[in-house]
Amino acid sequence: MRPKFGILLLLLWSLPGRPVTSLAQPAQHLQATLNQLLDAPAYASAFWGALVLDLRDSTVLYARHARQNFTPASVTKLFITAAALEQLGPDFRYVTRLLADGPIVDGVLQGNLIVRGSGDPAIGGRFTDGDRTATFRAWADSLRRKGIQRIAGDLIGDDDYFDDTPLGTGWSWDDLTYWYAAEISALSFNDNCVDVTIEAGRAGEPGRISWEPPTTYVSLINQTYTIPADQPLKEGYRRLPGTNTIVLFSRVPEGRRDTESLTVSNPTRFFVHVLREVLLAEGIAVEGQPVDVDALSIKPDYTSSRLWTVATYTSPPLSEIVRVINRRSQNLYAEMLLRTLGAERPVADTTLVPGSAEMGLAAAARTWLRAGIDTSRIQFVDGSGLSAQNLVTPEATVRLLAYMASHPDLAVRQTFYTSLPTGGEPETTLQDRQLSDRVRAKTGTLSNTSALAGYVRTPDGRLLAFALFCNHYTLPTRQVRRTIDAFVEQLARYRK
Repeated sequence: MRPKFGILLLLLWSLPGRPVTSLAQPAQHLQATLNQLLDAPAYASAFWGALVLDLRDSTVLYARHARQNFTPASVTKLFITAAALEQLGPDFRYVTRLLADGPIVDGVLQGNLIVRGSGDPAIGGRFTDGDRTATFRAWADSLRRKGIQRIAGDLIGDDDYFDDTPLGTGWSWDDLTYWYAAEISALSFNDNCVDVTIEAGRAGEPGRISWEPPTTYVSLINQTYTIPADQPLKEGYRRLPGTNTIVLFSRVPEGRRDTESLTVSNPTRFFVHVLREVLLAEGIAVEGQPVDVDALSIKPDYTSSRLWTVATYTSPPLSEIVRVINRRSQNLYAEMLLRTLGAERPVADTTLVPGSAEMGLAAAARTWLRAGIDTSRIQFVDGSGLSAQNLVTPEATVRLLAYMASHPDLAVRQTFYTSLPTGGEPETTLQDRQLSDRVRAKTGTLSNTSALAGYVRTPDGRLLAFALFCNHYTLPTRQVRRTIDAFVEQLARYRK
């Protein structure tokens, strides 16, 4: 169906802070070219939705099914990061605390060591040049400076800043082995994954496996096989449900290696398990065991005078965390940021639990409403977009983009805009896309779903906001992406 530009959708368009101008027809050549791309016979059974807005004069340049709901996949992250930046601020930081609940006697901590999580997604190697356990070794230094050589009690991980729901609503069970479906906890480490490397041996032999961090928290079963060098790599990984036993059955060509980040069960216990291993390696004896706070009958009393701070860890600012979310499409970070909103900025609704996804979405809706979005006509159930139950319109997406492009807080506006990758930017989701570097956009990909939304700077300096969704296709995703890229490149060449 070709777009009808005179319908109520356009007449009702109202952008915060920007008057609506007369709705002239888009350039005929641009409209015809874009229609030709989306009307290709290969998409006869697919469903396209699009909206393109010139932010200089609020002119709608193109619309197709702009008020129909689509599965947005990771375009969802735009809605979460925008709300978090506005409500928490780009300078917001997480603080994780290492606490003790007993005195030091002759170099022995007569009590437990407690890690109180704050929802920080970034503890690990991403901000420490790949040194995954740098924070833990720094804590070991803090213990030594206080004269602690032995811990008589347990290492307790407290994840109660969030609720105890480890997965997003509607996530597919066959995703749960892989990094993009990592379990969620207010106490997280190394993206709640182990990074497994399989190095091929000789053809016919098993591959050699290693993993980082080299923890005993996981058990790896090596069923890998080395195949001749001229054959393609065939990846095979499976974490047995509810366990930390991971079966590796990849077929790796001679002379090659394959690395994959694989999830763990119970990230909270994973955190304190690896912390205990690091302390032992640093010469600090630990008599007790790693414990998830939920296993305790009596939880720590943080008002007690017996509790004292050993060390803290402060995260990078939210501005840097949001860049990871939008440039690398890091699902765990997005999920944890959503729950942080629900803990830091809860709404007055006693049916919702602070630190839950539901409370986070209710909090985020404040921003969406300010953007002029009718929240009764869209649906989000997670923060990453991994769930196929998320539903959003091109109109709502472009309203959000327009709102953020004119946000009254300059730091919020600039941080949101620069968090999006440019076309072809290395180590981002756009690195292999055929897009101009004048495009800044967020990708979205699920089975039978591909999306792109963001901004385009035209040759004459105009800033366009666009959202483009394709659902229910059966042809290869790479072909859909080529069409999406061709669509956006037409916008990048547009001159009014």
